[in-house]
Formats: sequence, C-alpha cells, structure tokens
Amino acid sequence: MHSTDIAHAPTPEPATGDRRRWFALAIVMTAAFMDLVDVTIVNIAVPSIQRDEGATFSQIQWITAGYALAFAAGLVTGGRLGDIHGRKRVFLVGIGGFTVASALCGLAVNPEMLVASRILQGAMAALMVPQVLSIVHATFPAHERGKVFGLFGAIVGLGAVSGPLLGALLTEGNLFGLEWRPIFLINLPVGVAALFLGSRFITESKAPRALKLDLPGVALVTLALLMLLYPLTRGRELGWPVWGYVSMAGALVVFAALVAYERAKGARDGSPLIELSLFRVKSFAAGIAVQTVFGVGLGVFFLVWTLYMQIGLGWSALRAGLTGVPFSVAVSVAAGMSVQQLVPRFGRKVLQAGALVMAAGVLIYLAEADHYGLGITSWQMALPLVVMGAGMGLIVAPLTDAVLSEVPREHAGSASGLINTVQQMGHALGLGLVSVVFFGVIDERLAPAEVGPAFVDGFTHALGWVAAVLGAIFLLMFALPKRPAQHVEGAEGAAGAEEAPVTGEKEPELVP
Repeated sequence: MHSTDIAHAPTPEPATGDRRRWFALAIVMTAAFMDLVDVTIVNIAVPSIQRDEGATFSQIQWITAGYALAFAAGLVTGGRLGDIHGRKRVFLVGIGGFTVASALCGLAVNPEMLVASRILQGAMAALMVPQVLSIVHATFPAHERGKVFGLFGAIVGLGAVSGPLLGALLTEGNLFGLEWRPIFLINLPVGVAALFLGSRFITESKAPRALKLDLPGVALVTLALLMLLYPLTRGRELGWPVWGYVSMAGALVVFAALVAYERAKGARDGSPLIELSLFRVKSFAAGIAVQTVFGVGLGVFFLVWTLYMQIGLGWSALRAGLTGVPFSVAVSVAAGMSVQQLVPRFGRKVLQAGALVMAAGVLIYLAEADHYGLGITSWQMALPLVVMGAGMGLIVAPLTDAVLSEVPREHAGSASGLINTVQQMGHALGLGLVSVVFFGVIDERLAPAEVGPAFVDGFTHALGWVAAVLGAIFLLMFALPKRPAQHVEGAEGAAGAEEAPVTGEKEPELVP
C-alpha cells in the first residue's frame, strides 16, 4: 500500500530461492489488512460506542478523526524511520504498538481514554503500514512484484467488504458481554502472532542513503490540523466561541509557516517533509486538491451514513453492515475494470465519469431518503449504493497513476506519500465537518420521537454537501493529464517503484 522516496541508490536485487519471503509476505499483508479493517470496522460500531459509553458526538468524531490525523501526520516520518533504522525493526515496533493500542481501545473505561488510545493506534499504524511495500521490495525480485502487487489489490478489496461485516458481527454478537470491545480486542492474537512470526521470517533492510527526519515539519502539520479540527468538532456544543474562529484563522498562519520552513529545509539538506517543487507540476497540484477534497467527502459520508442507519432509523449494526455490502462489491468490481480496461482506452474521462456517477448515486440516495423517510428499506438503498460504489471504484484505483504521471521519477516516492497523507488529512477534516453539515441542522435536545426525523433531515442535508464536493472534484480533474502515461508501465510503474527502493509512504485506500 505504500510507495516511496526515491532519492537513494538502487538496492541489490533480492534472491528468488528463499522460501521465507512468502511467509514474510503473509505477515506484512496481515498487517496491511489489520489497518484497512480497523478503519472500516470502527464506523459500524460508533453508535454502539456512543450508546454504551455515553460519548458526546464530538468525542465520536474524534474516535475516528483522531486515528486519521495521527496516521496522516506520521506516514512520511514512519517511512523514513524504516529507511534509517531498518524496515523490519520499525515494522515490528509499529505492529507491537498497534496491538497494545488496540488492547487499550478495547479496555477503555471512558470516551476520553478511547479517543487517546485511537490516536496512539493511528500513530503506530503510521510506523507499521509504510514498511509493508518497503519490505516487499527488499524481499522480492522485480519479476515477482507484479504478482505480489496483484495480491495487495485483492487484500484491499477483501478489506472493503469484510470490515463493516466483521464489525457488525462482532458488535451484534456481544461476545462475553463485551458489546463493541471485540472489534479492537480481535487485533490482539493477530498482532502477537505477526510480531512473533515477523521477527523470525522478515529480512532486515535499510535504504543506502536515507533522508533525514523532519520532526518540526510533522509538528507544524499536526498543530495546524488540530487548530482547524478542534474548533470544528467542539464549536457547535460550545456555541461557536470566538476563540474557535481565531484558532481556525491561526491554522492558516501555521500552514504558511510550514511552507516557509519546508522551503528552507529543502534548500539546507534536501530532505523536507513536503517536496514543494512538486506543486509546480500542474497535474500533481490538481491531483493533491482532488485527493484532499475526496477525503473530505468520504469522511463526511461514512460517519453520517452510519449514524443515520443505526441511530436515525434504529437499525442493528448487522443490518447496517449488510446494507453496505452492495457498495463494497461495486467499488471492488469497478476498480478492477477501471484500471485494466477503461483507463487505457479513455484516460482522464474515466475519473471524471466516476465523479459524476458517484454524485448521481448520492443524489438518488438523497431523493430516496427524503421520499421514504423512516420507512426506507435496505433493498431501496441498494440502487444508490451500487451507483455510488461504481463511481468511487472508477476514481480510487487509477487516481494515483493520473496524479503521478507527470511527476519526475526521482520524486515519485515523495509524491506518492504526499498523495496519501493529504487524503488522510482530508478524511480527518471531513469527520470534523460532520459537526457543521450534519449535527449543525439537528437540535441539541430531541425527544425520542424526534430523533429519527431529525437524523433523516441531517442525512439528506449532508448528502447535498457530498454531491457538491463531487461536483468540485469533477471540475478539478480537468487539470489532470488526459491520458496518464505511466499506466502502460505496469503496476509497479504506476507507483513509481519499478527499480527504486521503497521507503514506504501509503497509497490511497479503497475504503476510508
């Protein structure tokens, strides 16, 4: 799931005779799957957590946004730590920390502890996940990597389908009377096994000339996002105080300071967190905007959708999880078709069609939710969800190719890492905006009989915003290349990783 900084000398080609590499592959794929499922599994359990722990809606937002924010802020640094200290070592630290954080999430005694544990979990994922393709690159020779990347695609598809269903089954099953807690505790045996087997079967590797860390850059990015997100999530329940607006305005100043610092650091030692020269490439700058805005739209939709089905409509977690299956299947099918058949023939038009198709699905959903109200059924949701999933599949799979296609090869790794980082940041921002576009139209004090109609109204209002976001994405896509050049080079060329060492920034995930 990760591509990398390609600022190093080529590494020696791995040997093909060592069977241990397949064990290593299974271990790192398991870690990637854990990360994918952990993101999607929590959404489905959010209403149960809110009900059992008495969490406020802003705390619910932070249970999801805190993970995304910590993950985004640590991705590039996690990859570089692997280059410097050894990818196997950092991977094992990450998976060990992720397992401990999962235990803390499952044992949380109040919402505050759960939020803090989720932030720790995101930070540990930022150490663990960037090493995955780095280890693959160091372990497998070039002629085998295409097959391996194909397996990763299958894992992504499996995570898309199984995450919500697994979350629903574990929540509904109420194992040992633990309610929602098994969604986190299930990581413990998996993590312990991966830690033990990884120490035995993964081969250590480092980059020949690793870039330096940019911890001040990470601090500035994190501070700016916190200054923006905290007032967004807390503002509504605090009555939108003046300090919130001051904080959000101050975030822009911190972002400006970040740009100035990164420019100076790039000139000083050539290892900034953000390679600013990339933004001179029009298609890359537009692609970063697309990824950010797309992340915002997905962050809004998935949290609001879960709250609408389980709190608004009063559905069980299992019914909500099963309702989402057509969406996940449509994403997987359309993603496969877009990369293999459509993009080579139609180029950028496939991405733009995806934005319009997804927007059409959102508008159909809006019309149905408004028309049927509390009486809507799962099968009535199937059509808009399939249309939305098809549109999303047309976008997510080929988007990285399109954004990277005009980026110089020596910067392909940095660019790929930045793509995923901004998508995660957009996702966190979207989760913060739920306070405005969803809870902002719902009264704070509702009688039980008023909850359902209020959540339906909030859902349709939020869908209108999501449709507008997709319209903006369609327009931004005009700045992408008409026909991405790199798709002809195969799966590895698309990621900018043909013969270059992989330092480990994360490629976009199919499921937020």
